[in-house]
Amino acid sequence: MTISAFARRLEKIEAAQAVAGDIRHDILAARQQQPKPSHTRAELKVLADTPGMIGRIARGWLRIGFALDQRDGVKAAPEINPDTVLQGMAGYFYDKPLAFVLFAYEWDEDRSLHVVKLPQEYRLTYESENGPDAWACELMADIGAQVTGRGFDGRNAVDAIRAAISSGHGIGKSAITAWLVNWIMSTRPNARGVVTANTAPQLESKTWAEIGKWTKRCIFGAWFDVTTGKGSMRMTMREYPEAWRCDAQTCREENSESFAGLHAADSTAFYIFDEASAIPAKIWEVAEGGMTDGSPMWFAFGNPTRTGTKFFECFNGQRHRWSTRQIDSRSCQITNKKQIDEWIADYGIASDFVKVRVLGEFPSASSLQFISRELVNDAQAREVADQGLEVAVVGVDPARFGDDSSVIWTRIGRDARSFAPVRLRGADTMTLAARVAEHVNSLRISGRPVIINVDGGGVGGGVIDRLRSVGYDVNEVQFGGRAIDPRKWANRRAEIWGALREWLAGGAIPKDEILATDLTSVEYGYNAADAILLEKKESMKARGLASPDSADALAITFAVPVPVGVRDGMQRDNRRQQAEYDPYAALNRGHDPVSLSQRI
Repeated sequence: MTISAFARRLEKIEAAQAVAGDIRHDILAARQQQPKPSHTRAELKVLADTPGMIGRIARGWLRIGFALDQRDGVKAAPEINPDTVLQGMAGYFYDKPLAFVLFAYEWDEDRSLHVVKLPQEYRLTYESENGPDAWACELMADIGAQVTGRGFDGRNAVDAIRAAISSGHGIGKSAITAWLVNWIMSTRPNARGVVTANTAPQLESKTWAEIGKWTKRCIFGAWFDVTTGKGSMRMTMREYPEAWRCDAQTCREENSESFAGLHAADSTAFYIFDEASAIPAKIWEVAEGGMTDGSPMWFAFGNPTRTGTKFFECFNGQRHRWSTRQIDSRSCQITNKKQIDEWIADYGIASDFVKVRVLGEFPSASSLQFISRELVNDAQAREVADQGLEVAVVGVDPARFGDDSSVIWTRIGRDARSFAPVRLRGADTMTLAARVAEHVNSLRISGRPVIINVDGGGVGGGVIDRLRSVGYDVNEVQFGGRAIDPRKWANRRAEIWGALREWLAGGAIPKDEILATDLTSVEYGYNAADAILLEKKESMKARGLASPDSADALAITFAVPVPVGVRDGMQRDNRRQQAEYDPYAALNRGHDPVSLSQRI
């Protein structure tokens, strides 16, 4: 379809929706000019006891705090027209999935929903004792922020929202699947979705059954018809069943065509994958075609049962495209804590069984894993004493490939947690050098000595040259160079990682899943001389894993021994360099002024 034909098609759609009484037009209008509260809390509390839809709307408004502080003058409260109100609220909830969930279901009246207490931090915003668990609240709040940030105008396509959630058992994944379907379908005229699961029984008896159950409970549920039964599982808007719908499809590879052509240029095309670890790669590949227009969304939920899958890649090789979460079943209110304790006692916290079924972590990729997850978990949980003004070692791993990140990591003795890592995607050598200089200067302000180690391979040489040219003393680290102990280590990188692994037994790292995945993904083997050789980054990419940029940046901090007894001299040099050098002025000399945020 040509651009002009596409534009004409959109104009026809918009013209059709402008007809008076068209629910699609009313929802879209409310999105542009959002409804405002019309009743005070006192008035809503009176109306909340009213039977039928008016009482339900009043209770929903109270739960989300949609109320006037006070009424001006003596003007009476307007009557509530349920049809008009619901269409307006559907537009209002366009970028507010959490508020939608708290409004749409009877958390206070329906006793079957009195299972999870709304986390305290969300009760500051919402007036409901019950509601989603903390992880679900956080996920929906993040999705809402992404919708707002993309600013879809109904015509020009925006980047897809992609969220992948791996978890242990029993956290309520099917419920949030239903909430997301209800939210998208209720707030987006002409939305088109596909829901699938790992098996037909899972799809029919659990995933789709949950969607049907929550749609019946939903205040907007009367707008939709939901059919069940094998081969006929669909949810359609009653007035526009062909254009505004969600279908359940099995994930057999031979059924992949059912996932193609899911487009909604003026709305949202969406996919929801349940038990995503077992969904074939072919289905994932075909689904990519539905992410090209409108305001698309893709949600993948599952227990992390398998490595080497497309779901696994969401947390590794494709993690730059996905917003990821790993949910520990122990942190959720509804899980069976007694059963979990028994599993941990029987199998051990570091076992693959507990990783998959409790911690929401992928199993060990190989018996040749160089750093174990247990070692990483212990370092994440460990507290270390204040390292004072000990020497700070800054490790820099410049990106080599387009989808890699340049990373700056800071370690002070046993503490690699206190200073947040700096990750830069697409930064050139000048920008990276400036960021390193800026970071080092911030450390030196307190009089702290700083050592700078930079990987000199590839583009790293340019970063080193630039830093040296403006007066910084930089240690060039060559990962492929000869090891100090070549009988044990095949090259310098393996030796440095060996020091990192030894340090993890007593060091502290942040609860940073990118770093944890990097540390635990690298495998090792032996060269002809039986020296330990780490897997190359290119090899990791070939098996669908991301380059371990963060782990390499931390490892580089072990490349040079920390000197002893030179603090006073280093402090004088640090203060001199800090006073004499402005990294951005130096790196942009001769160019038009550019703001700090633009440079970074």
